[in-house]
Amino acid sequence: MHDLACHEFRSLSHQIGRRRVLQLGSLGALGLSLAELLVARQGLAAESRASAFRQSPMAELPGFGKAKHVILMFMWGGPSQLETWDLKPQAPAEVRGEFKPIATNVPGIEISEHFPSLSKRADRYAIIRSVTHDDPAHLSSVHHVMTGRHAAKVKSDADAPSRIDWPHVGSVLGKLRPPAGAVPPFITLPWVVSHPAAPGGVAPGQHAGWLGATYDPFVVTGDPNAVNFRVSGLELADGVSAARMNARHALLNQLNNGCGATAIGGSFDGAQEKAFDLLTSAAVQRAFDLTQESAETRDRYGRHIHGQGLLMARRLIEAGVSLVSVNWHHDGQNFWDTHGNNFNRLKNDLMPPTDRGFSALLDDLTDRGMLDETLLVWVGEFGRRPQISAGNAGREHWPWCASAVLAGGGVQGGRLYGRSDALAAYPAENPVAPADITATIYHALGIPADLIFLDRESRPVRLTEGNPISALFA
Repeated sequence: MHDLACHEFRSLSHQIGRRRVLQLGSLGALGLSLAELLVARQGLAAESRASAFRQSPMAELPGFGKAKHVILMFMWGGPSQLETWDLKPQAPAEVRGEFKPIATNVPGIEISEHFPSLSKRADRYAIIRSVTHDDPAHLSSVHHVMTGRHAAKVKSDADAPSRIDWPHVGSVLGKLRPPAGAVPPFITLPWVVSHPAAPGGVAPGQHAGWLGATYDPFVVTGDPNAVNFRVSGLELADGVSAARMNARHALLNQLNNGCGATAIGGSFDGAQEKAFDLLTSAAVQRAFDLTQESAETRDRYGRHIHGQGLLMARRLIEAGVSLVSVNWHHDGQNFWDTHGNNFNRLKNDLMPPTDRGFSALLDDLTDRGMLDETLLVWVGEFGRRPQISAGNAGREHWPWCASAVLAGGGVQGGRLYGRSDALAAYPAENPVAPADITATIYHALGIPADLIFLDRESRPVRLTEGNPISALFA
């Protein structure tokens, strides 16, 4: 009778634990249930990881392991290098455009006049002006940037995410470097990037791919600047108080102990415990609560979705999250994909929030003593064509030359890496592939880019196709 009761309890607790107690479903198009996500904490044994990392010759390069967290600012759509970080005032009018360069606080470095706040902080970031690849498609290029590997089908906007994709760097961190405590290792906000004109819709490379759904991101959707903003999946169900939740938890534990087995079984038992911790943790709830910040701080970041997203990212890494990807939000105007009206879109809608939010993040992390252990990465999937399109003042896709910016995490500020040609059309020196940027992220976190993984078919594969840019740390 006891065995039968325990069997029935396991079946019932499986339903309660996963459906009623946690009251969580999908957390976004590429998200997963909270308990499933928390299984990702198990990863590899710490000593095995440390041993593997020490064996790599890349571990001897400058900057290895300096960073503990990453904030990835993904400028979805492809920002123009010629209007942001790599202006060409001596180029012909049909290339140089309307914007002028301004001096920064580092002699010899100039950036756009529409980044006035960032120009005063150039001593804290490094600009890469030679990012290059040959894929003009949005979706497959995202996969390359986010994973450090080419997509299964390159130069394609038709392939949606699948489990044959390579894992996002945040998913790899979830496996190799799971954080302590209740927080998820990898969070994406304020949405999973997609393109309404792309047949594939959602871009691949934003989830765990063949690593499996347990390492997918916790997806936070919505506008964190909205008065009624709430994180879906982190509230108790209607009618379930914290006291009732704790009572359920205690009952499950008592019945588990009485049956001599876990309610859910296997690795899911530990995940269930951490899910309870997350749902009932005041510290985790506060990390998502921007009302805990002063009005002055929120104003410094900018009262817009991007600025408040960056502020939330800072709070999340303080709480222990390994990587937060702040994607440029769905603005209804093709994001940074400025095929038309390029200059008005940039100076009015795109660059001011970037300038304000990025600057505030640099200041905040500096003031809190966190910049040295937090790697900031500002990057898009490609750049824009040097020649301005006649008739609509736009710039077309151009993967052959783009810019990226890195700061913190051991990166030495106040420097340029790579150089483009006179038209910002092709690298003139030190070309950098998207996979090299991904490799640099791993390197800063103390994970060798040449680390060998076992893929879904148990074949040994290299973590990324790229190599870290060690000169950024020297």
